[in-house]
Amino acid sequence: MEGIAWYTYETLSRITRQHPEHEFYFLFDRPFSADFKFSDNVKCIWMPPPTRHIRLFSLWFEWAVPFMLKRVKADVFLSPDGHLSLATRVPSLAVIHDLNFHHMPESLPPAVRDYYNHWFPKFAQKAARIATVSQYTKNDLISSYGISADKIDLTYNGFNSRYTPLNAQKQHEVRLSLTDGIPYFLFVGLIIPRKNLVRLMQAYDQYRKNGAKPVKLVVVGESKWWDSEHQRAFEAMEYKSDVVFTGRLEPQRLSDIMASALALAYVPVFEGFGIPILEAFASGTPVITSNVTSMPEVAGDAAHLVNPYDVDDIAAGLHLMAQSDELSAAFRKKGLERATNFSWDHTANALWDSIMRI
Repeated sequence: MEGIAWYTYETLSRITRQHPEHEFYFLFDRPFSADFKFSDNVKCIWMPPPTRHIRLFSLWFEWAVPFMLKRVKADVFLSPDGHLSLATRVPSLAVIHDLNFHHMPESLPPAVRDYYNHWFPKFAQKAARIATVSQYTKNDLISSYGISADKIDLTYNGFNSRYTPLNAQKQHEVRLSLTDGIPYFLFVGLIIPRKNLVRLMQAYDQYRKNGAKPVKLVVVGESKWWDSEHQRAFEAMEYKSDVVFTGRLEPQRLSDIMASALALAYVPVFEGFGIPILEAFASGTPVITSNVTSMPEVAGDAAHLVNPYDVDDIAAGLHLMAQSDELSAAFRKKGLERATNFSWDHTANALWDSIMRI
């Protein structure tokens, strides 16, 4: 799962169990896993049509959802990914994680871009309340959509407890299985334009060309939009043979790889939060991240911040983290301390408070 899916899973698994006095109806557009029936007070409902194309979203939310909300006599409709129904009178809470489609429309397919930019301003106005995951996104909703600050609640993301430091022997075993024992920088995320893998690959190549000690680059994530720009950047690399692509990984394997990395190199040009930053902090892994949007808010002083639009600055960050053991140790310590400020328990409690305000 990606960030929004983890937010949904982690908050609702807690909320439903903590509030047995309430009934919860989970609405699915396709057959669902029994794992999502977290407790006896959860009723899972499958409502076609499956929204496998953006043109089916409106049909599902404007027809199927209001019909079912009326049928179950719902008091509140919670949408953990921001999509609402304009046709229902049930008070609605939209969780809007970011407005990347508003600021970077060119990075999305036209149909997806048009859908989000047409409907999400309407959803934000329709919502009785909005929950979001960073002060950055809250401010963005206020400035971009004219939403009142009093209507928006902060529900910072958390991280899974499987992300913990590993001992030196286990780290060595992970590196042997992944990079023949060679230290590595780690990228985690969907391979889409705003994740900025193109500039990271260019920066990594520059780092290696400058005679720095051999460190590989491990890329974890689905190649959802690996396009010609990504391909050209990769083919132009002198050290492309030292880039390891793993695709998606199961959670435990990912946590082991995170805890064994020399540093997380996570430099998107836009994020509503950036959960991998917390996962690296909790793993005792130093972090290089971007100095734009929400990432400085999440990282605090526990990460090295770089300009994600400047390949030279990213390369300098890689060099700094690889060459200075003292700096890496300081960031590991700060990151572990910073991680204690975030948890899915805090997120779930904040989201429940937002529901109760409705």
